Amino acid sequence: MGRGRVELKRIENKINRQVTFAKRRNGLLKKAYELSVLCDAEVALIIFSNRGKLYEFCSSSSSMLKTLDRYQKCNYGAPEPSVSTREALELSSQQEYLKLKARYEALQRTQRNLLGEDLGPLSSKDLETLERQLDMSLKQIRSTRTQAMLDTLQDLQRKEHALNEANKSLKQRLFEGSQISLQWNPNTAEEVHHHHQHHQPQPGDGPFFHPLHSCEPTLHIGYQNHDAITAAAAGPSVNNYMSGWLP
Repeated sequence: MGRGRVELKRIENKINRQVTFAKRRNGLLKKAYELSVLCDAEVALIIFSNRGKLYEFCSSSSSMLKTLDRYQKCNYGAPEPSVSTREALELSSQQEYLKLKARYEALQRTQRNLLGEDLGPLSSKDLETLERQLDMSLKQIRSTRTQAMLDTLQDLQRKEHALNEANKSLKQRLFEGSQISLQWNPNTAEEVHHHHQHHQPQPGDGPFFHPLHSCEPTLHIGYQNHDAITAAAAGPSVNNYMSGWLP
């Protein structure tokens, strides 16, 4: 009679569970060792009991950490390229370099052509294409310059308008201030007007011409004035006239 199949489920008896764990743990560690020896494989085994006790096995001559590091690189990092993969990468990089170099040389040649250099190898069609490119570039440059000048002009116009408004505001404030001063001093305007009329320059006035008005001599020698004699007889002369000394 054959042995019946054992149902895999948790062993409820604590003692039986610990005995089974010890037996199967030792058998698993033995199988891992045999696999590493027979097949020359790198085997790492980690076991934790229900109490948290650690049991481990590592077939590598190094430590368990190196094996785990290798495991992480294989699962979470890029795989190590083989020799054929490296050669393919080098070939692809070389081809990409050649493409970039050819494009760089073409751009340099186009730049020299735009500057009017190395035009000999170009055909008539290439020259026409180059001429159209230059015309388009020149139109774009002129359009950009015109737009910049218009923007500058608008900016200057805005500044001019702002200055005019400020000038008007200052004039208005000055006028209001003069009106207020005239209201507080009503005689000021009349005095200024009278002073202006009194000091108006007469025609013929100059820097060296000073007319004398009602200038009479105060001393008369050898001349008799009837009014002066009369004033001298009446009393002292107010105008300091001296009577004539001749009879």
